[in-house]
Amino acid sequence: MKLTMDKKTAESVWNNCLSVIKDNVNPQNFKTWFEPIKAIKLQEKVLTIQVPSQFFYDWLEEHYITLLKKVTRKELGTEGRIEYNIVMENSHKGERPITIKVPSLGRDIKNSPVSMPIDISTNPIRNPFIIPGLKKVVVESQLNTKYSFDNFIEGDCNRLARSAAFAVAQKPGGTAFNPLLIYGTNGVGKTHLAQAIGIECKNNFPSKTVLYVQSEIFSRQFVDSIKNNAQNDFVNFYQMIDILIIDDVQFLANKEKTQDVFFHVFNHLHQSGKQVILTSDRPPVDLQGIEQRLLSRFKWGLSADLQPPALETRIAILEKKVYTEGIDLPKEVVEYLAYSITSNVRELEGALTSLLAQSTLNKKLITLELAKQMIDKFVKTTAREVSIDYIQKVVCDYFDLPIDTMKSKTRKREVVQARQIAMYFSKSMTKSSLATIGMHCGGKDHATVLHACRTVNNLMDTDKRFRLYIDELEKKISLP
Repeated sequence: MKLTMDKKTAESVWNNCLSVIKDNVNPQNFKTWFEPIKAIKLQEKVLTIQVPSQFFYDWLEEHYITLLKKVTRKELGTEGRIEYNIVMENSHKGERPITIKVPSLGRDIKNSPVSMPIDISTNPIRNPFIIPGLKKVVVESQLNTKYSFDNFIEGDCNRLARSAAFAVAQKPGGTAFNPLLIYGTNGVGKTHLAQAIGIECKNNFPSKTVLYVQSEIFSRQFVDSIKNNAQNDFVNFYQMIDILIIDDVQFLANKEKTQDVFFHVFNHLHQSGKQVILTSDRPPVDLQGIEQRLLSRFKWGLSADLQPPALETRIAILEKKVYTEGIDLPKEVVEYLAYSITSNVRELEGALTSLLAQSTLNKKLITLELAKQMIDKFVKTTAREVSIDYIQKVVCDYFDLPIDTMKSKTRKREVVQARQIAMYFSKSMTKSSLATIGMHCGGKDHATVLHACRTVNNLMDTDKRFRLYIDELEKKISLP
């Protein structure tokens, strides 16, 4: 009975803490870092909370300890403290996860890399494949120096992956993130982030051997080694690498012998405390044609996804590139490109390059009109649709409303009408689902979007002035 009461009390205290935390962090961070936490026990002013992983614990201690201290002391008094139960997944199938009790260390370090206390043993493991007396060869890393952490723009879409990558670069082979698998669709920055780890490792640990290789090249090298009867040399070479980066690992699918040799290379590197970084266009669970024993090893470390960049991140990417290239680009042009190209970073940078080429070759100033003309031609080859973000910007500009106001919960007539118009155009001019449209318009549900569309259609039939608004906005939203 006492345990039940403790748990109930712990939950109520934690819920009170959450109500304060929610007002002090943005919604995405609250959902990511606080919603998964469970209150376990309250005893003698000590609140025990359960977190899902070691990485989770470190992130909270590095970034949110001050906030956690304040809310805990607010609820429990000046003697209030937090302890963590960390869920540690057991490697044996069928066994329940175990938990480790850890006190709050009270770290409060801003903008510092995530540190992981789980070290791999430093005892040297003899490599049975290396011939005695063979000296370690000098290996070209195959890294592109432009892919650094300094050039990687951080946003909500990639924060977890970027933080994990930076942690690996500070302590390769010595964190829980081994292997680190970075996955996402084309053009979201997988290769950039993977190579940034390699570059940072070379700067921090000059004596370590770093190698970046695409999976197709790895496969081709292995086939060549079979033809030349040099399989042992191939394996020996890869087992001497300290930080191995394999890009686009999904292309190993259905290549049984290549997977077999990679399995043995991976095992040796992992057991020797070496770091493996992988990239893929999909998560491990969706990788078809990869042997189960290899997939299970991909899951040993951390799988971190990269999402397409949000509007603010796209603007930041363009501004960084413009600054790096020393180009003077009007802010309205940067915003127009960011609103128009939503699919991935590669297309975004391609659009900027095309605009600069148009300006240089035709000896024209870069203006919003030139950007619209270029986008019209550029998107025909990429089959792009108008984005919800762009529709919202045009509607808000037309009615002179801040976008944040339109996405808020206010019920002012002019704001509600602008929101309904944005929903109407989003439904008619994009392929987005009603749920997606509602989410972009302040977290509304699909029924609200349908109601908005019906309202706009009714007003168009009965109000000539309103119809004029819609016609003008349609011209502004439609690409020239």
